[in-house]
Amino acid sequence: MTDKFINGFSKKDRNDKIQAIANFFDNPDQAKATFKSFNHSDERIQHLINEFSENVISNFHLPFSIAPNFMINGQTYAVPMVIEESSVVAAASKSAKFWYKLGGFRTEVIDTEKVGQVHFIWRDEKEKLVSKFDELKNILISETNDITENMRLRGGGIKDIILRDLSHKEDGVMQLFATFETIDSMGANFVNSCLEKFSETFREWHKEQEEFKEDGLEIIMSILSNLTPNCLVKCWVETSVENLDDIVPGVSGREFAEKFKMAVRIAQIDPYRATTHNKGVYNGIDAVVLATGNDFRAVEACGHAFASMNDQYSSLTHCAIENGKFRFEITVPMALGVVGGLTNLHPMVKLSHEILSYPSAAELMGIAAAAGLANNFGAIKSLTTTGIQKGHMKMHLFNIMNQLGVSKKQKPKIIEYFQDKKVSVSAVRKFVEMMGVPESQH
Repeated sequence: MTDKFINGFSKKDRNDKIQAIANFFDNPDQAKATFKSFNHSDERIQHLINEFSENVISNFHLPFSIAPNFMINGQTYAVPMVIEESSVVAAASKSAKFWYKLGGFRTEVIDTEKVGQVHFIWRDEKEKLVSKFDELKNILISETNDITENMRLRGGGIKDIILRDLSHKEDGVMQLFATFETIDSMGANFVNSCLEKFSETFREWHKEQEEFKEDGLEIIMSILSNLTPNCLVKCWVETSVENLDDIVPGVSGREFAEKFKMAVRIAQIDPYRATTHNKGVYNGIDAVVLATGNDFRAVEACGHAFASMNDQYSSLTHCAIENGKFRFEITVPMALGVVGGLTNLHPMVKLSHEILSYPSAAELMGIAAAAGLANNFGAIKSLTTTGIQKGHMKMHLFNIMNQLGVSKKQKPKIIEYFQDKKVSVSAVRKFVEMMGVPESQH
């Protein structure tokens, strides 16, 4: 086997990186050509993309789609979504259109508090630290004034610092648990800068305290937490049960609502169902988060942790039927930003924010939550009535045709044929063969 260790890869220019990676392929020339074919035609934009990450050798394209007709708090949005699954955009669009005529989605931002922690080991009497903590807290805040000045001018900054004792779980482990307001930025760099300054100040302050043991403090790490349970947005739709009549032909509004409510209840009590249920929520949320240049990994990690905070993983959405009213809602944590990071750099991200009329971070939280709720509504509607595969496979038909190499000329005939038939790879293949369309014909 050929040794494929690459020395000094990060120091190579882009072409040399591609050349080095070509050795991993059976057809190096074809691989190199494919990588280069995804370069942006504008060298300035490609140079910008190269600097977004490390060791860039190409671009990886995902579809940029629009889910129109989202009415949120009385305002109509065309919502940008970056995702590779067409049924997600279709479900969001269909749900948005349905709820548009019923008043749309309502949102409420409960709070936008971010969290950071300085984890340390305390090898001294705890009472000594507790008794002097107020003094330490004031010093920590004052020593970060240079870092927080601009944020404070915008109405943000450090909200509080508390001392937390985790020594009942691990001997000596304690932490400074800090909360922040970062206004329209996600705030990761701001929070981490504050935390590292806390660590430095804490060490220096500790050395000056004569009553403390010299080796009584060991800082382990300083880092923000992606669990932000107080950075919350609520989103809901509500209507009379009668308005749900014939949402699926032949199904009464009452029957639909009761079955829908039970499906949500099952996701609340069964973690196996809840996982797939919440994945459907994040189909919508992640697509908006990606399109607007935010960190979907952090957003989703936070949401799944939040869904587990009552000792069992459960549904993020809830459904109620009271006094003839159907209400479907989600309460979800989401730390988003509309300034900093890619929001001021990536051309498509900038277009996403313009499409949305340059929302504040709080407004963007509501938009993303509405997309998540819309997708969950569409999924549960299908699951409890027609089944999810019928619509999903219809949307997947284009991928199957491309996989089989169907020509552009023949695609309309295949689409028409499967209008009232079940779609599967084998069924499409058989029909293609019956038509005499050779695979790989384009």
